[in-house]
Amino acid sequence: MIAKFKLTLAVCTLTAASALAQQVTLPLPRLLTVMPMGGQAGTKVEVTITGENTEEIRELMFSTPKITAQPVAGAENKFVVNIAADTPVGVYDARVMSRLGVSSARAFSVNKLPEVTRTKANNSPETAMALPVGTICNATMTKRAVDFYSFQGVKGKRVAVDCAATGIDSRLTPVVVLADAKGGDLKVNRTGGVIDFIPPADGTYLIKVSDLTYQGGERLFYRLALQEAPGAGPAPRQPQTQTVSAMSWPPAGLPATAKANETEPNNKPVEAEKVSLPLDVAGAFFPAADVDTYEFTAKKGETWWVEVASERLGLNTDPFVLVQQVKKTGDKETLTDVAELYDIAPPMKVTSNGYSYDGPPYDAGSPDVNGKFEIKEDGTYRLQVRDLFGGTRSDENNVYRLIVRQAMPDFSLATWAVHMTLRNGDRASLSKPMALRAGESRAFEVVVQRRDGFDGEIEISMENLPPGVSATGLKIAKGKPYGHLILTASGDAKHGFSLAKITGKATINGAVVTRPVRVASMEWPVKDAKGEIPAPRLMADIPVSVSDSEQAPLSFAAAENKVFEGTAGQTLKIPLKLTWRNEFNGTSIKVKAYGEGFSGIKEFDIPLKAAAHEATIDLAALKIAPGDYTFAFQSLGICKYRYNPAAVPLAEAEQKKAEQMAAAAAAEAKKVAATDAEAAKKAAEKQKQAEAAMATATNRMKAITTAASPTDTVEILISEPIRVSVKPAAATTASK
Repeated sequence: MIAKFKLTLAVCTLTAASALAQQVTLPLPRLLTVMPMGGQAGTKVEVTITGENTEEIRELMFSTPKITAQPVAGAENKFVVNIAADTPVGVYDARVMSRLGVSSARAFSVNKLPEVTRTKANNSPETAMALPVGTICNATMTKRAVDFYSFQGVKGKRVAVDCAATGIDSRLTPVVVLADAKGGDLKVNRTGGVIDFIPPADGTYLIKVSDLTYQGGERLFYRLALQEAPGAGPAPRQPQTQTVSAMSWPPAGLPATAKANETEPNNKPVEAEKVSLPLDVAGAFFPAADVDTYEFTAKKGETWWVEVASERLGLNTDPFVLVQQVKKTGDKETLTDVAELYDIAPPMKVTSNGYSYDGPPYDAGSPDVNGKFEIKEDGTYRLQVRDLFGGTRSDENNVYRLIVRQAMPDFSLATWAVHMTLRNGDRASLSKPMALRAGESRAFEVVVQRRDGFDGEIEISMENLPPGVSATGLKIAKGKPYGHLILTASGDAKHGFSLAKITGKATINGAVVTRPVRVASMEWPVKDAKGEIPAPRLMADIPVSVSDSEQAPLSFAAAENKVFEGTAGQTLKIPLKLTWRNEFNGTSIKVKAYGEGFSGIKEFDIPLKAAAHEATIDLAALKIAPGDYTFAFQSLGICKYRYNPAAVPLAEAEQKKAEQMAAAAAAEAKKVAATDAEAAKKAAEKQKQAEAAMATATNRMKAITTAASPTDTVEILISEPIRVSVKPAAATTASK
């Protein structure tokens, strides 16, 4: 399915030197860090942000109106964040609005516990930072070192140590060790879970935090929570973002809590928990090697669907379900396997490595279970659920929810921006906010997880867009795993922003059903996936912006805004209009298509700088049935891109002014040097400051000029959507 859009750069041949100089896609605004990366509800927090391509920041915004921010006067990239007292505990998305529009997201956590930020080195037991129980500490990992914390433990009083990192967008892979006062290890966690600890005696205990490979820096941040734990039950954990796999959970209309909880012991056949179907039960893969067993009766001809959620709840688990028929003869039991249910397959094949684009770098599948079993004869049956990772782990936090139901056909949807590969061994997985340039069209893959046998077509739509921006869904056809969404900004669109909504609509059992579409994106801009593993997640909302600061390098669309009519089995000609705004390498661009029925269009060339071109489509070769269709053309091109050239004259003026001020300060210092020692001292200091300001302005001028120099940039080129109506071929005399 992805083969039709294997964006390997065949547009033109490149020398090794020119290839190395390329950048992948036009720059987009990205928020990189927010420090501290969270706060306590009901407080104000001063944060410092960093980003790329984020000049002229206008606002720091969040995915809830309960969190607001105001810039700190006189300070660059600093904001005071106000967290309302009634803000629910959770992880929210922070973004900035800048010259190029809305940025990528960065996680911002809210909790009810008091918070502190580490401000000085704590890389030895002697310099351990004291952390009161019931506190969260925000910190960045020290490179090639271990961060030490200390706390006072009370004998028999249970505490939980939780280091949030991967679940809040950090690049840190935390190793957390709980030790005694001398540094002797007592408990270790290398999987991002919670250390559940009951102090054997009153006294000082240490918490040691490090990266698995001892990396460090501002991108390896963490939130270390130390809190009391209840006398029984799972230890408390900090909230985290959702992986892409969570797009299919929960099913629509499912109650927030299960109707029942498992009853232990239920591991052995004689302990099997007696239940009746349908079933909705919450349980835990606890203790180690736990196998929860449920026994029920069923009748011949029944079909039951089984769904287990655990990994999609944010846990490092791999559920497995075994269904067996039980026949008893006296004291003897005979078990016959009915079904083995494993993973939920991804709708699109996920890329297998960093050397070829054989699928997107997003996995909407899951190790969780969603499958069915059929009853061949009346009788007694048992269902076992276990964690394939749980053989030696004993963690009460590894919970699951098991649902056994008769068919309830439905679907879940997610979307992400189309990604590309440049050449063998160089794959970029970039965070791509919906920040459009005027005149740009951008493509998104929309994938579906079909539930309980649903295989109907799904119409995709998007609403609440900024002025000048439109969206067209290329439907997901019957039985297909994905479709596309084309987002387009008109060439004359002005700067704008809105929170949008994407939905999918289908007919199930005669009723129209509408479901939301979740947006996924990369947490970080991974420019070469050979050296860094991409980390995608679901976003909390769908912000869309358009910027008139720059325009797209190329816009192309049908010459007329109309429905083009063709006849099945014949040729359809579509005149195109093209607006070229940048210089491009090569002599032409190679064009294919998106859209059900039209993705098999034979690749064709459009000469560079052509203002018009006629696309010829062989409907017979495509074997397109009569009906109405929408598709879009797509290509790759290497353009000469200049980043923010409008900033160059401003930087020149700033540099000239700084030079003048430095010259004036030097003249003043020379004038008073021999007359007044005190005045000369002040003048010399003023001259020093002016020269420093001049050096800063000169460096800034150099950086801005370099960025504004033409750079070979590979970009995905998408046309505006094109509508076609294919009519039936006229009946021939023979067919009559």
